[in-house]
Amino acid sequence: MTNLTVLGSTGSIGVSTLDVVRQNPERFKIHYLVAGKNVEVLTSQILEFRPLGVVVADSAALDALRRCLLRRGPSRSEWPELEEGAAATVAAATAHNVDFVLSAIVGVAGLDATYQAIKAKKRIGLANKEVLVAGGSLVMSAVRDLNVDLIPVDSEHNGAHQCFRCGAPDEVTRLLLTASGGPFRETSKDALWSVTPEQALRHPTWKMGPRITIDSATMMNKGFEVIEACWLFDLPPSKVDVVVHPQSSIHAMVEFNDGSVIAQISATDMRMPIQYALTYPERQRAPVPRLDWTESRTWTFSAPDLDKFRLLKLAYEAQEQGGSATCTLNAADEIAVEAFLAGRIPFPAIAETVEETLNRHTNTEAVSISHLLELDLTARRIARQVVEEKHAAHARLS
Repeated sequence: MTNLTVLGSTGSIGVSTLDVVRQNPERFKIHYLVAGKNVEVLTSQILEFRPLGVVVADSAALDALRRCLLRRGPSRSEWPELEEGAAATVAAATAHNVDFVLSAIVGVAGLDATYQAIKAKKRIGLANKEVLVAGGSLVMSAVRDLNVDLIPVDSEHNGAHQCFRCGAPDEVTRLLLTASGGPFRETSKDALWSVTPEQALRHPTWKMGPRITIDSATMMNKGFEVIEACWLFDLPPSKVDVVVHPQSSIHAMVEFNDGSVIAQISATDMRMPIQYALTYPERQRAPVPRLDWTESRTWTFSAPDLDKFRLLKLAYEAQEQGGSATCTLNAADEIAVEAFLAGRIPFPAIAETVEETLNRHTNTEAVSISHLLELDLTARRIARQVVEEKHAAHARLS
């Protein structure tokens, strides 16, 4: 029996993870659930999976959870241990009776807990991009030093992980990550100035949270995936290519030095990569649709437009630069996306805000997670200032 802590249990990855657990009750047991403020969904998860402990974001969410349990749940004597805040999240991720931590908290909020779980030698299923985008050097140093299994859950990196099993690392010539191209793949660069948040939130393939959906529309999400791939597979950015593949059937391809290309292909269902991470190195039947190879289909591939999708190029440059550049990139993007969704800046100003923040923020090497989080906060302050300047300039022109 594998005992799990799920960081981000009420998000889309957390919900899919619990469905995999539901399908395999003889193999997996939920020990701790960590969520934000969605107490209604969390209460349903508590009633079904009966964890030992539950952690929420803050005291307000904790009070709301208690009220919800009183209304819907069992008697107080049957409640799990209820906690709130960052320290409790770390405790849930490092508990002695936990074998596997599924890291799916959005943003740098999940960074410290994941890092501490690695230090505690837990197996990690990683679905939180910011862990490696912001803290790749520190995190992967710990992974290597402690010989911890860190299995990517994102469909592209999970696919790449499967492909890499077909050869030795020194036989790899490049990794190809596929991108759907988002909702504006065929939209002109000039037309992006009139894009609304509602339009940007209509992803053609995946149903995701607001920030990652906007990041997909700008292709920043793919830039983050390039950075992740460099850390996960010990590759320079020059060996990680992005190709636009709107059908989203091929998730990743690895090219070897003999010219062979190994591709990972599956239905667009996150339960497959989640189960792969949970059962690695084994495979078992997953509750996902199978591809029907008797159906005719067309797969297309093209190069991304780095002029229109400037953020993808900035991600490559930040990874090449090293230091805290990718931490700054992530922090500035989060602030810029929030500003766009709030109607304060136009769509192309997301990239402008990120680039200007990178130009203003002094690049340095983080020596600890706390130092890294300080750098993150500084980048956010700079990004907010840039947003205010962009908002004022846009208001003058309107």
